[in-house]
Amino acid sequence: MRISVITVCYNAASTLKDAMDSVLGQVPDAEMPCELEYIVVDGGSTDGTLDLLAPYRERIATLISEPDEGLYDAMNKGVKAATGDVVAILNADDVYATTDVLARVADTFRETGAEAVYGDLHYVAADDLSQVTRRWNAGRYTPGAFRRGWMPPHPALFVRRACYHRWGLFTLALRSAADYELMLRFIHRHGMTLAYLPETLVLMRAGGMSNASLKHRIRAHREDWKAWRMNGFHPSPLTLLAKPLRKLPQFLSRA
Repeated sequence: MRISVITVCYNAASTLKDAMDSVLGQVPDAEMPCELEYIVVDGGSTDGTLDLLAPYRERIATLISEPDEGLYDAMNKGVKAATGDVVAILNADDVYATTDVLARVADTFRETGAEAVYGDLHYVAADDLSQVTRRWNAGRYTPGAFRRGWMPPHPALFVRRACYHRWGLFTLALRSAADYELMLRFIHRHGMTLAYLPETLVLMRAGGMSNASLKHRIRAHREDWKAWRMNGFHPSPLTLLAKPLRKLPQFLSRA
């Protein structure tokens, strides 16, 4: 099995090395090895990011560096370039939690035959990856869970590439919720089969476009509504309210 990991970046010199080391430091399973294809999509950085990439160039299968239309356009470029059986997206300020994440994910695909595998994610302090600030324990998916505010952590979601060919890429019509819309489309609308790996797969530095401020939270609420409407659904106010409320237990389960 080949897993294509995509890292998108723009002026990410302060965090990109951690992300790349966590990807390229993955140790394959000796009995059931998986092949890594690493793809980096840079939006034309001006802060030294490209210089940082230079020592890794031989281990990066595809490097794209050019202006783009934002985060989700860059992700689409990466998906289009991918040749693996499975596609994962790890942002430049995230890291894989352990060196055997890809091996465990590959084993889960083999054991279950699912179209996607997902796991848990921990938010960590920006300057200390060992300091956990929130724990996103996704739990097992049940039909209709999106209407109850559920969603898997996108960086901890691994999807068979065929699903992108079947159901499409990230929409560019949303500024901060295109990942939510894609998961809603794949899972809730089209019934993509899932396997849950109940382990921490990704560490994410605290922050993010949809979590940064009240203003951004209001925008995210509007974009969540648009995501449902784009897929032909009429979400109830309770559905939209449930999504942020489901995050509250994450703050209560700190180490």
